[in-house]
Amino acid sequence: MKHLSVLGKALPALDPAQLTEMASKAVDELLREGESANTQASYRSALRYWAAWYQLRYGQAIALPLPASVVLQFIVDHAERTTSAGLQHELPEAVDDLLVRHRFKAKYGPMALSTLTHRISVLSKAHGLRLLDNPCQDAKVRELLSRTRRAYGKRGETPRKKDALTREPLLEMLATCDGSLRGLRDRALLLFAFATGGRRRSEVTGALMKHLRRTGPDSFVYVLTHSKTNQSAQDRAENHKPIEGQAASALAAWLAAADIREGSIFRQVRKNGQPGAALSPSAVRDIVKLRARLAGLPDNYSAHSLRSGFVTEAATQNVPMADTMAMTGHRSVASVLGYYRPSGLSKAARLLDEE
Repeated sequence: MKHLSVLGKALPALDPAQLTEMASKAVDELLREGESANTQASYRSALRYWAAWYQLRYGQAIALPLPASVVLQFIVDHAERTTSAGLQHELPEAVDDLLVRHRFKAKYGPMALSTLTHRISVLSKAHGLRLLDNPCQDAKVRELLSRTRRAYGKRGETPRKKDALTREPLLEMLATCDGSLRGLRDRALLLFAFATGGRRRSEVTGALMKHLRRTGPDSFVYVLTHSKTNQSAQDRAENHKPIEGQAASALAAWLAAADIREGSIFRQVRKNGQPGAALSPSAVRDIVKLRARLAGLPDNYSAHSLRSGFVTEAATQNVPMADTMAMTGHRSVASVLGYYRPSGLSKAARLLDEE
């Protein structure tokens, strides 16, 4: 092994054609750290499914790279197609049963198209990171996926989006939040998530006191240093999210009652009524669903309804698109419009009606 002399010390010379074992491990660690916890969990779930399906279908442990024929088989196993006998897919019932019973699948039958495409994209990334021949980029695989999407679209099988949590249903949910510590927390959390542009679950539970600054008796500014639309943590003007009015009052009441001065803003409330550790992202979903149920609302809302609700309500109240995008953090109008849910309040639907 060659050695170099650096500042009087002999160091082994690296081979420019390959990474050392330690450097390779460091690359993997940086890649993992750069992904959100939710993304990492979804990747693990997808790869576990691939391994289980492959074992059951081919009778051996999965090993990369996979041939394109395996990916084609995966698609026809999980995607429905129209035949003379009706809609069919090729996953054997015995295999399906084992996948469900061992909790690799949530339910029997074909996958949702979004789940299928996600699992293929995860396999594609796994090949790409290892610099292996990628079967997901095979021309026949790409064409089959494209035609499958069209087939689902022609049948009207599009993903059903959750309802937007706009002003009226949100106010009904807030009315269920009493003066208990849990009620104060839920009220502050819902208003924080909505008023700062419809924050995602991980952004709410990852909110820290060190990024919150009081700007007046009834106002705060929260600095969102990292988000899905700003994953490289760039310093942008729109990182600064103003919190005013009832959202600020609710946040101040929660912080005072829980005596939170550092660390996570939104915490668990223990059985003894004291604040505990930081909430998990899934807790935001649970809070939205609980408050909707207590308000007697339909079970059509999820945590993401806060984001679509903010965008829809902003459009209903004629908030300029630039202001809406500054709050949501979107960089393109097309992305923002993906969260808009038309309603009976849309003026565009009543252009010929008399005023």
